[in-house]
Amino acid sequence: MDILAALKHEETKLQKQADAAKQQLDTVRAAIKILARGVASNGEPIGKKKRVMSAAARAKISKATKERWAKYRTAKGKGKR
Repeated sequence: MDILAALKHEETKLQKQADAAKQQLDTVRAAIKILARGVASNGEPIGKKKRVMSAAARAKISKATKERWAKYRTAKGKGKR
């Protein structure tokens, strides 16, 4: 009977250890899930990156926009008369 009681005691100890390990595993999985929300599989953050444009590019776009509006305004003015 001593062997049977010792085995039951070991079973109880191992079950407690298994429960503790399962709880730690669940905690780690929850942390991974939280941290992985904003990160892609390659480790890059998910989200919009700020677009950087050179001063020359901004000037070129500005000039083209002004030319388009000038063309539109002249065409609009000719149609009214």
